[in-house]
Amino acid sequence: MEWFRLKTSYNTEDVILLLKDITNMVIPMSTEEREKKIQEGTHYSEMLPVEYKPTKKYIEMYDIALKNYSKQTAEAVCLTAEKIYKAKGENLVLVSLARAGIPIGILIKHYLNKKYGMKNLKHYSISIIRGKEIDHNAMKYILENHKAEDIQFVDGWIGKGAILTELKKSLENYKGVSPELAVLSDPANITELCGTHEDILIPSSCLNSTVSGLISRTFLRKDIITGNDFHGAVYYSDLIKEDVSYEFIKEVEKHFDFNIKNVNNATDKNGIEEVLNIGEQFGIKEINFIKPGIGEATRVLLRRVPWKLLISEKYKNDPVLQHLYRLAQEKNVPIEYYPLNNYKACGIIKNLSDL
Repeated sequence: MEWFRLKTSYNTEDVILLLKDITNMVIPMSTEEREKKIQEGTHYSEMLPVEYKPTKKYIEMYDIALKNYSKQTAEAVCLTAEKIYKAKGENLVLVSLARAGIPIGILIKHYLNKKYGMKNLKHYSISIIRGKEIDHNAMKYILENHKAEDIQFVDGWIGKGAILTELKKSLENYKGVSPELAVLSDPANITELCGTHEDILIPSSCLNSTVSGLISRTFLRKDIITGNDFHGAVYYSDLIKEDVSYEFIKEVEKHFDFNIKNVNNATDKNGIEEVLNIGEQFGIKEINFIKPGIGEATRVLLRRVPWKLLISEKYKNDPVLQHLYRLAQEKNVPIEYYPLNNYKACGIIKNLSDL
């Protein structure tokens, strides 16, 4: 079964990517061209964007974010890992959602190995695509090798919960497989299997493939992904010099606290209510145009066509948002200060039909 192995800068001991290598099989599209096709009805998974190559100034912002927020990220990793261990025990199998979940899965794997000696802990990464479900061929592969009740899905953060909803839908016919998703940050306040309910800056959210093992976001189109194929992804060999995937892992690991105590900072407000209110306030009928949370807002600025960036009035001078200000400046995206509750920032995608 070596045929499926997509090349990556991650070590195979850290993660097994259940993804088909489609390198050089898909022509990347510009952000504008891709956004136009998405809004005309083409599914986002049927195209790949041209990877954003960070400017020197933006990399400087990322380096500052890594230095300042790796400790907070590490705390969230430790707390999430402890909750997973308590729920699953020694037979745990980590399944991260490609690609934002991969570095988080690796960090959790490293923590559990160092704390509990789980040297043989398996970590797979598979694709899940909104509106297209999870990669069922990848699920079949995992279930042929592991027990259903040992599987724990992992991602980076929850914005408004769209992927969690997709995960639950995808797993309805998988007896014994829990649809609960472990994340570092859940400002939407919809899961307890998280490190924090605060909208924190996870530095890996600031970059794309160069902090995710040099792989693209996942791809699904019938002419390329057929039959028993796993969902696809591309390996970006041209970005080797910019790769900081292990720099991120190592910096966060420096701050692991093996005696950490859980703190419940859940709010009584559900994030989806805030998203719906934003939609009503700005006349946005398509809820998927609203991307709440630092991680999701960053993604909008990196790979979509943004309409505007909402910044919480309470946090407008917080250095945690400096990379968003930098991206907005680079892309000429207007910033509006807004009374956000669950989130510190929210990106809104431009409706191209309004142009």
